[in-house]
Parts: sequence; structure tokens; C-alpha cells
Amino acid sequence: MAASDPIADMLTKVQNAARAGHEKVDIPTSKMKLEIVKILKTEGYIKNFKKIQDENNHVVIRIFLKYDDANKAVIHGMKKISTPGRRVYSGYKELPRVYNGYGTLIVSTSSGVTTGKKASEKMVGGELICQVW
Repeated sequence: MAASDPIADMLTKVQNAARAGHEKVDIPTSKMKLEIVKILKTEGYIKNFKKIQDENNHVVIRIFLKYDDANKAVIHGMKKISTPGRRVYSGYKELPRVYNGYGTLIVSTSSGVTTGKKASEKMVGGELICQVW
């Protein structure tokens, strides 16, 4: 059965793999997921990622998870904000802060998927995708 919310499915897979201590996790690819993973890489939540073909010839994104010196996951939590049944939009002045600035808000704007800080700097609002801390 196909996932009704593929972004939430991706976030859950990454969060569960990080909690279980896995080195990597594979997720099905899409343009939106790839943009979110790029933001996770630039913000320092994951080591790296790459697009590969799995054994069934499906293109997947392989995410290499990042851990600190005490072997704890760098990703402490991820929360989906917009859902298929309830889209959440915000102007650039009302963008919420995640853990008083220690987390990252991912926003889909008219100029692409970006972080909440960059959206505020560009003065663009959009759909609130998820929070990562």
C-alpha cells in the first residue's frame, strides 16, 4: 500500500533509524524529499546522502546518519507540520521558531524549499513542511 503522506513516512524512517543506531537508511526518492535531505545535510543533521538504485531497480535516497562522540543521534526529533488533510501556511513575519532557534524549520516557498531563517531573510512565506531538532 502506498503511503498517503510520503514526507511524513520519510521523517519517521529517518527518526526511527537514528534512534535504533543504524548507519544508513534508504527512502524512495522524490524532488521534495531530495530538497529536504539537502537541507538536513547543510544544517548538519546528517553526514551525507546519495541517490542509488536498489536491487529492484528503484531509485532511492541513501541517507548516512550522523552521531556525536557519545554515539547519540544528532537528530533528536522530527515533526511534520502540514499534512495532506490540513495544510499549514505562514507569512514570513509569523514563521515559528523551533526550540528557540536551536532547531530548523523547513518551509516550501515560491522560491523553493528552504529553512525558516532563509525564508525570513528573503521575506517569503509558504507552507510549513516540518521541524527538525
